[in-house]
Amino acid sequence: MAEFVAIVLAAGLGTRMKSRVPKVMHEICGKPMISHVLDAVDAAGATRVIVVVGHGADLVKQAVGMRGECVFQAEQLGTGHAVMQAEGALREYTGTCAVVAGDAAFLSGDDLATLVEGHQESGALATVLSAVLDDPSGYGRIIRGPQGEIVKIVEEKDASAEEAATREVNSSIYCFDTHALFDALHGIAPENAQDEYYLTDVIGIMIGKGFPVRVVRARDPLSARGINTRVQLAEAERIFRDRVRERLMLSGVTLVDPPSTFVDASVVVGRDTIILPFTVLQGKTVIGESCTIGPFVRMADSAVSDGASVSNAVVLQSAIGPGATVGPYSFLRPGTVLEEKSKVGTFVEVKKSIIGKGSKVPHQTYLGDATVGEGVNVGAGTITCNYDGWQKHPTIIEDRVFIGSNSNLVAPVRIGKGAYVAAGSTITRDVPEGALGIARGLQKEIHGWVKRRLERREKAEGRAGPGPGGRSSNESGGFA
Repeated sequence: MAEFVAIVLAAGLGTRMKSRVPKVMHEICGKPMISHVLDAVDAAGATRVIVVVGHGADLVKQAVGMRGECVFQAEQLGTGHAVMQAEGALREYTGTCAVVAGDAAFLSGDDLATLVEGHQESGALATVLSAVLDDPSGYGRIIRGPQGEIVKIVEEKDASAEEAATREVNSSIYCFDTHALFDALHGIAPENAQDEYYLTDVIGIMIGKGFPVRVVRARDPLSARGINTRVQLAEAERIFRDRVRERLMLSGVTLVDPPSTFVDASVVVGRDTIILPFTVLQGKTVIGESCTIGPFVRMADSAVSDGASVSNAVVLQSAIGPGATVGPYSFLRPGTVLEEKSKVGTFVEVKKSIIGKGSKVPHQTYLGDATVGEGVNVGAGTITCNYDGWQKHPTIIEDRVFIGSNSNLVAPVRIGKGAYVAAGSTITRDVPEGALGIARGLQKEIHGWVKRRLERREKAEGRAGPGPGGRSSNESGGFA
């Protein structure tokens, strides 16, 4: 693999996006554009990566992380000016330098590696990556001479009718001899309507001086595509997601309705898993084998073990164990862990809690900051009262506990092994192992109450007379 340094141009705002967010930070298939470009640069084998940042520099730097060195372009004065900002970082470097646009999300590592290898084998001082497009509208054209040599790069607005008919376009991705690149950059001037320094002028200078300049054609025409508008962003999203769906299906995953299934590029799904319609899998989610996910599931940054099932649920930063079931209409918030064959059922919310092996939380329950042991049954309507207005407190439910319906567990509290909590209880103290915890008002019956109430009502109606609709004027229709 050829050795080279990459300069990634990521300083622009992208005015056609109509956004306050830097263009390269708009996401495609769950990752910022700049991350897709860095993936290609890494795959091609760059030994060093310099990212030119400007608008939203802090956001872009955060996305780049340790994958590259960032240099700052204070004023955005064109692509040539952006490359100039990397000169100090490359002052001692004399090898090959690739220049890649930060919105070149379609660029593949193979096409970039082919460009670098072709550049180095030809001995050129500059090499342009081109592509042949069915519709070249909006792109600069590669104009060749009678021997197939590059004569110039002409922008569409400056092209003659004959030049505009050319379908070979400039991808805005280049390779240079680094020393020759910066020499030529010092010779360009902002002599255009935008008063900007264009990198394409470097190619013109080199051709004009008779220096060897070559063109390498991309294997995948998509490699030449930039992304400048929300329309193009949406089209890129569709193409990337189609690739992900195809990859999953070819790897042994069943997508019942691929167009209604949305999976980020970073998601991993095991064989024989079935993904039902209207499922969204995001971030660093990893799903095991023989699972059933969906319909109507949104899952982000979560882990699902083999044989688990998730239906009509939202799962965020959680772990679902082997054979566990979730949903429908459940919400697993960050920090939730479901162990083997546990169950979280209908209209259940769980936050930062562990549900032990074989335990069941079937319906209409909230568990927060709780540790639930093995073989526990949590009745409908149970809530852990974990927040006192100042801080969160833990609830511990040990193995084989039975929690009756409509119970309130006021944390901090511990329910011992094998204990029972009577339905309708508000538990404020620990319940010892094997004990029954009951905390509710004593039921009583008032005999004859209904008859006396009716008599009072009839007497009142007799005094006041019936009001509209046959009721007395002071009758509310409710209980006294």
